[in-house]
Amino acid sequence: MPLQESIRHDFPILDQSIQGRPLVYLDNAATTQKPVAVLEASARYYRQINANIHRGTHYLARAATEAHEHARKRVAKAINSSSPDEVIFTPGTTAGINLVADTFALSGEITKGDSIVISALEHHSNIVPWQMLCERTGATLEVIPCNDEGVLDQDAYTKILEDKKVKLLALTWISNAFGTLNPLADMIPAAKQAGALVLIDAAQAIAHTHVDVQQMGADFLVFSGHKIYAPTGIGVLWGRAKVLDRLPPWQGGGEMIKEVTFEKTTYNELPFKYEAGTPNIEGAIALAAAFDYVEAIGMEAIHEHESMLIADAAEALQSIKGIRIYGPADRSGSLSFNLEGVHHYDLGTLMDQMGVAVRTGHHCCQPLMARFGTTGTVRASFALYNTSTEVGALAEAIQKAAMMLR
Repeated sequence: MPLQESIRHDFPILDQSIQGRPLVYLDNAATTQKPVAVLEASARYYRQINANIHRGTHYLARAATEAHEHARKRVAKAINSSSPDEVIFTPGTTAGINLVADTFALSGEITKGDSIVISALEHHSNIVPWQMLCERTGATLEVIPCNDEGVLDQDAYTKILEDKKVKLLALTWISNAFGTLNPLADMIPAAKQAGALVLIDAAQAIAHTHVDVQQMGADFLVFSGHKIYAPTGIGVLWGRAKVLDRLPPWQGGGEMIKEVTFEKTTYNELPFKYEAGTPNIEGAIALAAAFDYVEAIGMEAIHEHESMLIADAAEALQSIKGIRIYGPADRSGSLSFNLEGVHHYDLGTLMDQMGVAVRTGHHCCQPLMARFGTTGTVRASFALYNTSTEVGALAEAIQKAAMMLR
């Protein structure tokens, strides 16, 4: 059952017109819009309890600290963490991945002869940090290839696990470029059986599917708040306490310490061991509000609604002459396509002039684009506030642009 269009009124930005046309916002894989509940949570912090946390004894400091740590507990509940102490607040997905990569480099757990496994579907933020780690340690980077549908080759994955000394699998849950949904239920146990730790990039998954870190069986999970209706600049690294405890701190400074002398510093316990300096207090509070908002609607209802939209969009686009749609039929979140003889940037620009906001380019997945022989695609990505009417507007804009550009 489609979500009610009244939900759109929770998002003030969607009420505006762009160049005299209603805004059709289909760039949700890049960032989502923010509901009033999240905007009010941000404003309430600055208007009522703005203070630094964990330090002061005055009322505002206590209130801010309580709100921030409530946010940690709220996130832990949302992803079913066994403890709030396993929830590390970061600036976003990229920072979370870099935290893990850098602490592995410092720990000496990954050395020459070891392998780190990623996939052909990865965002640059889940490629470059591991390349840097390999350069620093002498480890090798192994890539699981994908087939012509943008689905990972599981036989090749099995062979990598059998032939290499794999220490870490770093895998996206849902491809930001093609919407491919990777089979974590099979891939994570295989990596664990091979003796590897597992990091899951849930940047795209967090807004589209239920996350249960205990059931999943991974060791790390990262995501960004702005992908799930919260502000930019706030994200989460979830990690198993027994793994995080044995890794060294990432950054030095206030909050991550127990005691400092000029001769020696002792480090704080989780989660503060990895949260040096003043955190994004407002962002964490707003992230908690975003999870409250999503929970009130229900992830099952959101998933059903978005699945219907993306299936209808794929069907509508397939009727357009010269269209090429990338990725499997069973996709989540994003629909990438190109129009024969038309550059993706030109197509996206004309669609924008018709009030349809899509993303063009390589989507920070240049190796994946190269695999498919293109410099980029047009990507329409969906959220809980998108409607069937907007799917029609998407198809109509492509049709009109095609007539103008051919």
